[in-house]
Amino acid sequence: MLRAALRETGYDAIGARNMEDAGRYRAIEPGRGPVKLVVVDQDAFVPATSELPDILASHHDPPVVLVTHATHAAPSGPWSRVVSRPVSVAELVTAVESEVPLPTEARHPIDPAP
Repeated sequence: MLRAALRETGYDAIGARNMEDAGRYRAIEPGRGPVKLVVVDQDAFVPATSELPDILASHHDPPVVLVTHATHAAPSGPWSRVVSRPVSVAELVTAVESEVPLPTEARHPIDPAP
């Protein structure tokens, strides 16, 4: 849902189920440009075994938004922003916009209407 909401806003969002899958993306995907932000769900982040530092380094250290549980302390990490659950998709889009603002002319859906 987050990916769809970001694309509706004008972001070219891609997704991965876990850190291993995220590590398969290149720093610059053909036809897409560089990764400018990473959103990490705390459930997908395991500090002792995480590939996150390598992923960020290979993508020129973009800002990172962590989505965490309200009842757990956020693990230490390179977070530029921490968003606690419960959180709506709209609130996550706002967090992304605060980290990587879109120019006015880019604010339109990425996916064409059916």
